[in-house]
Amino acid sequence: MTEARIAPISTAITKPAIQYTVSMPHPESHLFEVSLCVRLEKLFSSLQKSKKLDLKMPVWTPGSYLIREYAKHLQDFSAYSENERPLHWQKLSKNHWQIETLEVSEVIVKYRIFANELTVRTNHLDSTHGYFNGAALFFYIPGFEKHSIWSTIIPPKSDWQVTTSLPKISEPQNTFEAADFDTLVDSPFEIGTHQLYEFEVEGKKHQLAIWGKGNAKPQALIPDLKKIVEVEAEFFGGLPYEKYLFLLHLSGTGFGGLEHKFSCSLNYPRLGFKNQEKRDRFMQLVAHEFFHLWNVKRIRPKGLEVFNYEQENYTPVLWFCEGTTSYYDLLIPLRAGIYDVQTFLKGLGKEITQLLKTRGRNVQPVSEASWDAWIKLYRRDANSNNCQISYYLKGAMISLLLDLLIREKHENQRSLDDVMRRMWERFGKLEVGFTPKQLQSVIEEVVELDLSDFFDKYINAVEELPFDEYLRPFGLTLKKEDNEWPNLGMNVITENGREVIKYVEADGPAQVAGLDAGNELLAIDGFRVSADKLSDRLKDYQPGESIEVTVFHQDELRTYKVILATPSPSNYQVVSVKEPTTKQKEKLAGWLGGTL
Repeated sequence: MTEARIAPISTAITKPAIQYTVSMPHPESHLFEVSLCVRLEKLFSSLQKSKKLDLKMPVWTPGSYLIREYAKHLQDFSAYSENERPLHWQKLSKNHWQIETLEVSEVIVKYRIFANELTVRTNHLDSTHGYFNGAALFFYIPGFEKHSIWSTIIPPKSDWQVTTSLPKISEPQNTFEAADFDTLVDSPFEIGTHQLYEFEVEGKKHQLAIWGKGNAKPQALIPDLKKIVEVEAEFFGGLPYEKYLFLLHLSGTGFGGLEHKFSCSLNYPRLGFKNQEKRDRFMQLVAHEFFHLWNVKRIRPKGLEVFNYEQENYTPVLWFCEGTTSYYDLLIPLRAGIYDVQTFLKGLGKEITQLLKTRGRNVQPVSEASWDAWIKLYRRDANSNNCQISYYLKGAMISLLLDLLIREKHENQRSLDDVMRRMWERFGKLEVGFTPKQLQSVIEEVVELDLSDFFDKYINAVEELPFDEYLRPFGLTLKKEDNEWPNLGMNVITENGREVIKYVEADGPAQVAGLDAGNELLAIDGFRVSADKLSDRLKDYQPGESIEVTVFHQDELRTYKVILATPSPSNYQVVSVKEPTTKQKEKLAGWLGGTL
């Protein structure tokens, strides 16, 4: 395993075959100006040397399973020889450029990247900072992805600093080396006047970089960050790096995280740290991305063992990569003492509620959800809740059941923790990809049961997850609460002053009557109704009653007769059974480290 280096690399190293320079002279334009120098005599041997140089830009970035077409933000492409002679080039596909290099020893490519999308997987540049991901900014040279790459950053102002997990080269200033293109893609950059804080865990250096204004207090956050790092380090038996970077962007309403081998990017609402529930959610986000250090960055499925940056990389086990990580992002803060058992169970109840209110759980197996991530999860539409399920959400709940199954059979002497540690020892440390069959085999080894039936029902099919059956040995049960009004079978929101139907439940009252997502809701039984008053209006009716719903359907006034159904569930809570036995209490304490 390659460890991150801390000490600057000696200036005695000669200039590399591949070197990028990234500048941003006018950050308010949102344009990064990129220059790529390819020294052909260093890159190619005399036998390899070609008359053409191919450059390709990735279409996605690892950890975010969607084709994002990063090349769409590229403009002003040009190519020159070492003596500034323009070179002929052509574009062969959406992300493929080819340059003629006859009798040329160096190729200098210049282009600009528009960067005005503040997410953890894209690029953002304005008058306050610059942030970029390698996949969204840099080309790779097919066949030479394993070559080392230098990147020199030229900030627009003298007080802007450069922060990344890549090792620094002493000269030129602000120059960093990536061992290969995968490493470059895996190492985001933050450039600006962000605040930088340092702390140590197990003798390893950690940095927290915060960009943006808000109520995040580093002196309060860092102790909890340390707790999460310590708990996960103990979980896996150490930290697989020498240096780690937390990049935190404080934004208006953004939320997200993206894992990297030696860092993570986090985007969180700027005022989301004072309210305890919101702060807990942030710590879960941190726990999630940090857990990815092991699960998916190093413990990788075969489909992600070698990245293909030109197309989708398929795997049916994202339910484990992301879902199991989501289960642990609830558990880790509990183990770290950041919140208590009640808070954990409340969060678990919210997850179960979301799952059981999503009709797509009865349509799409979670293994299929993983395979179809590229076309479904990040491309939601009005029918998504009816036909698909999140592998994050259902994967977390499957992981819950597996953990409880193992703990019940082995009296808390074994758990899902043991599965993770075996996966780390067999696949993660060597970074050898695992197959779905190998994953199932490791889980079966730990639980000492044949899980074919479990996988057939809950992972490769859509049978309902038996929560009560698995929770009961631990003295817990699901408590369902229903809405106080009959079910209309649709969700309405106020959008630009209009009451818009956003979702119509499959086979529900609204759909049976003919109502569509996108209709503008006007009235019920002749009286105007708004989204925020809809549930109150429905309280005037009983299940089985017929109401008239008036809408604009593509600007045509229409009225539909809808027969209301029985109330739908509002939420599920994980609560104690009545009079739990001593054994149930002991098992709960063994699982969660405490009692209710």
